[in-house]
Amino acid sequence: MYSLIRKLLFLLDAEDAHDFTTRQMIALQNIPLVLRAIERFCAPPASARRELLGLTFPSPIGIAAGFDKNGLLMPILAALGFGFVEVGTVTLRPQPGNPRPRLFRYPEQKALINRLGFNNDGADTVAARLMSWKRTIPLFVNIGKNRDVPLDGAADDYGACAMKLAPLADAVVVNLSSPNTPSLRELQRPEHLEPILRAVGSSKPRLVKIAPDVDEVLLGEICDVCVKLADGMICTNTTIARPFVAAESGGLSGAPLLAPSTSVLAAVRKYAGPSFPLVGVGGIFTDDDVRERLDAGADLVQLYTGFIYEGPLLPSRLSRGVAGRRSEKDGARSDRRSPTE
Repeated sequence: MYSLIRKLLFLLDAEDAHDFTTRQMIALQNIPLVLRAIERFCAPPASARRELLGLTFPSPIGIAAGFDKNGLLMPILAALGFGFVEVGTVTLRPQPGNPRPRLFRYPEQKALINRLGFNNDGADTVAARLMSWKRTIPLFVNIGKNRDVPLDGAADDYGACAMKLAPLADAVVVNLSSPNTPSLRELQRPEHLEPILRAVGSSKPRLVKIAPDVDEVLLGEICDVCVKLADGMICTNTTIARPFVAAESGGLSGAPLLAPSTSVLAAVRKYAGPSFPLVGVGGIFTDDDVRERLDAGADLVQLYTGFIYEGPLLPSRLSRGVAGRRSEKDGARSDRRSPTE
């Protein structure tokens, strides 16, 4: 059924299709009987549960930032069997993002390229939505800086955004790695990263989302700062690399990102040690992709592009696939430290 729906959706511009799907999902989640039916059908098995950051995750499968930028779809994403939801990226002030078209499909490669540019409704509007949702699974909120904020003002911008959103979430993800905001990736450097993390504060667990395109030296420096000041890392954001011919600029996600993102994750695990919480994201479509990411060092994983291509039953299918099949390495790391005091 979804293969037919996908063919119809793919006749539309990619962002128009996303907006249409969002409206349909909102309509479904506003019908309590439908939402409960979806929840019963898609509920992860009890053996898929994970403990991390002092939180209980019904499943290690989460939805990555970017799918629900504005906190509109949290109830239905939870009902579909995701073990956690990440909203955002949210900036302090609303911003429209980059000019359209800015989202592109590459079906043969099972990939997307986006140059959205942190289009979102702003921290105040999103905060009101987070406040209205009675959480049933852990909620992460992903924050970024407004495009017009200079690098030397980034720490204050992130801090102000976190002040509005952190009290309403279970964890804060600091996004310093999108390729679609000019110079944003410079903020991964220790001289910027340290003051940003201090400004965000430690009232809730802080995770840093990194790029897959950093060199080995910088990756080690990022890990040193994160182990000292953060509570975890998300590996990785989209890539600016082009393993196939593509005319569009922006961040590449999907199947081509699986190998490089897994490689970065494995390197981070070596730098950060065996007990530091890590989330793997990038190119996950199948049970084998999940297992590969967990074996490389991830405690949790996230989907975005795979969800677009494979459809709404993917999170529950993957949850069943990993239930009761923890590798020795995964089981040894299943209970990470609580948030930084």
